[in-house]
Formats: sequence, structure tokens, C-alpha cells
Amino acid sequence: MKSPRIFVPNDATAIACGADRVAKRLEAGLLARGITADITRNGSRGMFWLEPLVEIETERGRIGYGPVTPAEVDELLHAGFLHGADHPKCIGVVDELPWLKKQTRLTFARIGIIDPLSLTEYEAHGGYRGLKRAINLGPAATVEEVVDSGLRGRGGAGFPTGIKWRTVAAAPADQKYIVCNADEGDSGTFADRLIMEADPYCLIEGMTIAGLAVGATKGFVYCRSEYPLAFVVMEKAIEKARMAGLLGDNILGSGVSFDMEMRMGAGAYVCGEETSLLESLEGKRGLVRAKPPLPAHVGLFGKPTVINNLVSLATVPIILDKGGKFYRDFGMGRSRGTMPIQLAGNIKHGGLFETAFGISLGELVNEIGGGTASGRPVKAVQAGGPLGAYLPVHQFDTPFDYEAFAAKDALIGHGGIVVFDDTVDMAHMAKFAMEFCAHESCGKCTPCRIGSTRGVETIDKIVAGEKREQNLALLEDLCHTMKLGSLCALGGFTPYPVVSALTHFPEDFGATPKLPVAAE
Repeated sequence: MKSPRIFVPNDATAIACGADRVAKRLEAGLLARGITADITRNGSRGMFWLEPLVEIETERGRIGYGPVTPAEVDELLHAGFLHGADHPKCIGVVDELPWLKKQTRLTFARIGIIDPLSLTEYEAHGGYRGLKRAINLGPAATVEEVVDSGLRGRGGAGFPTGIKWRTVAAAPADQKYIVCNADEGDSGTFADRLIMEADPYCLIEGMTIAGLAVGATKGFVYCRSEYPLAFVVMEKAIEKARMAGLLGDNILGSGVSFDMEMRMGAGAYVCGEETSLLESLEGKRGLVRAKPPLPAHVGLFGKPTVINNLVSLATVPIILDKGGKFYRDFGMGRSRGTMPIQLAGNIKHGGLFETAFGISLGELVNEIGGGTASGRPVKAVQAGGPLGAYLPVHQFDTPFDYEAFAAKDALIGHGGIVVFDDTVDMAHMAKFAMEFCAHESCGKCTPCRIGSTRGVETIDKIVAGEKREQNLALLEDLCHTMKLGSLCALGGFTPYPVVSALTHFPEDFGATPKLPVAAE
């Protein structure tokens, strides 16, 4: 008789919720009962309100139980959960849950399904088909496949990935590099971490394809310092891939050489900006570089460099496997494919939801996310990280699309959505944006370095009612200067949350609330 297979997530969220303790209690409980079972430490499915989510493989599919506490493990074993028995914590066949059924999982198709470090399972679920096709296509056709897919940078700027690749491929050089930006610093975001912890070979394959496409033989993953588990999993996966001939010289007998390694950041938010990241990667202080020259021409160590967000690179394998047209058929307008949207903050069902571009903000927050965890009305959401605009409820019909958000002076960023209920003080949130910028500024340009500090002071004066009109005009002028005069997006985007808070919630800054207009 086949031993039962149990899945207990091993990502940082599940561990923080007690997954390691649950796994240990399971091992002890099975040992005490003389039962042999395979406990696989998979990644999270992205349903964080159910973590730790324990799954058991059955003929009906994988049956889930969650959230499970260590104290409930013996009770579950006694109830017969190894056979998928009913229990108050049983949520049924996991793949049939509405949260998963409504998604279009392309980049995150294997997340929570496989053993993250098993190459056999990765390949059984479509892994390395993309690289094999890229080898057959050759570099130029591989680049054009990515161009044709419409993939845009998933880190915030939304620049077409294939155009970057085409530029680096055409640049003459004796050495080129692939750099993965995994310095995931935006509030409410965790997509990069989930890939590294739950499907690391997906990133390795994507970077290898990028190397083949542009003629780069070396890659670096710049990982944020707050992700120690992801760093360890990635290093193990890189070593296993190297031993299997999937990294190094003559990959899969193709004559292509590509290798990669991990690098840990030091906690500076500004190093999420690509040129500051390159400076840090070279061992220097993370200062933003002036552009031009672009990294595609003069990048890491002065060589042509593809620097992409982790999710962009992790999406490349399915594009090469299924074809650029397949990926382009999802989405709307110039926003093609899918986006891993991360729901966080004051929300009932927080987690990762991958879907095609075009879904409305209201559907994401109210239907998918279930509204606020507090049960109070939603007041606003912040999309695009700590420097993203605040969108009020009357803008919840906005489709999740780069251009639609830009029309509202908002950012999609890395796909994080942080929800706030009606108790939030938006003046405090606007002040926080300026404080955050002042704290995280690299100090190289005056609008960011000085403007953010003056912004904090000015908001304090407005809230205190000191020369209100003059200071409002000063704050508006300051935001305009920062937006247009800052060297990088840190100072350039700081005005977004400030201006949106002022525009949509003036009463939080001491303005007299507008009286409702009486019906005629």
C-alpha cells in the first residue's frame, strides 16, 4: 500500500503561522501510531488566512485542512484525515476552492503543488520545456518571442521586457549579465518571495533563457535581506541545477553556457531601483546612477546588462513553452498576460491572486478579498507600494491595467494592494510617505533628499491649521518639484500618495467637510 503523502507549507508566511511546529507534531504523531508517511514541505498556495494549510493526497484530489494548529494535529490524525475524512477544519478539495478556481495561474502554476527542490517534480509539471524550446529557436527568435508576448516589467515601471532584451542582445561586448531584481521592498508584496521559496527552478530557468537570448553567461539574483529562507532555498536549487547540467557549461548539450549566484542586499529600499541595485551589487554604496547610459548599454561592471524583476524572469519559461501569442491573449490593452496581485492590509482574505489584467479594483478587494478583516467599510487602498497613490472607493471601477491606473495618477507597481478601513487618518499616511522617502533616500539629488523633509514639516503645518492655504500651495509646488526633478522613482513617486490623499480626503487635513447637496 502506498504511503500517504502529506503537504505542509515551508514558506515564510506559513512558518510564521506555526507550520514548522505542525510538521513536527505530525512526525511525532505518525511515529507514535507506527504509520509511514511522506511529509512534503511545499510552498503556500497563497491563501494566507488558511495557513498553516495541511493537505493530504487522496484519490479525490488533495484535501485541505486549515488553519491547523499544532494542538489540533492529534485530533486530525484520530479523525482520519490521512484518508481525507471530514473535520471542522476540512476545506475540501483544495483545487476546487473558489479562490483558486477564479485564478489564471501561469507564472504561479506550480506554487504550492510541488516539492520546491525536486527537479523531477518541476519537470513533471512543465519545467524546462521553455528552455528546450529556446535552445531550438536560437537567441534572436527567443528574444522576439518575448517581444511578441507583450510581457512588461512586473517590478513597477512596466517597461517591455523584450525591448530590454533586444537592446542588450544588439550591444557588442565581451561579457554580458542577467540581473534579477528580487529586492521586493514594496509594502504588501510577497510574490518574489513565494517564487524563490516555492518554485525556485522557475526563476533559474527564466534567467537561463534570458542568458541564452542575449548572449550573457553570468547571472545574479539580488535578494532582499529580509528573505533569509528564500535565499537558502535558491542556493540549494542553484546547486542542484548545476549538478544536473542545467547550469554551467554546455547546458543540455546545447553549447550554451550560463551560471548564476545569489547576492544579499542590506535593507536599503532605494536598492530596488535598478541602477542603485547595480551599484550595491558591485560592492559600492547604493546610490542612483544618472541615465543615460542605460544598464542595457553600461550596466553591471560597465557591461551590457538585462536587469528584470523576478516575476518578469519567472514568467519567461511559460512564454517560451506555450508561445508569445498564448501569453498575449490574456489581459487588456497594452497590459498583456497575467499579474500576481497581492492582497494585504486590513483585508479578510489576504494572499496572492494571479489573474489576467482587466479585473476591477472593487472585485479584487470586495469579492476576492472579502472586504476588510475589521468588518468596517473600506476607505481606501494603496496600490504600488509605499509610494503608490491612494484610491478611494468611488474609483473601485478602475480596471487593473497599467494605463487605467496611470490615468488616475496611480501605479500598479509590483502588484501589491494594501487595504484600509474608515478609521485610517489619511493625513498621517501622507506624512508617512514623506517620512519614508526622507529615511530611504540615497541622498544624491536635492528634490528627494531635502524635499521629503520639507514635506513632513509642511504637512504638519497644514494639519495644525497654520497658514493653511499658503502651505497647501507650497506642498503642491514641492510635490511637483519632486515628481519632475528627482533622479529616480523614489523621490519622483513620493508625491503620488501625498497628492491622492489631499485630493480625495481633504477633511483629514483639516478642511471643512463638503455638505451633501440636497436633492431638488
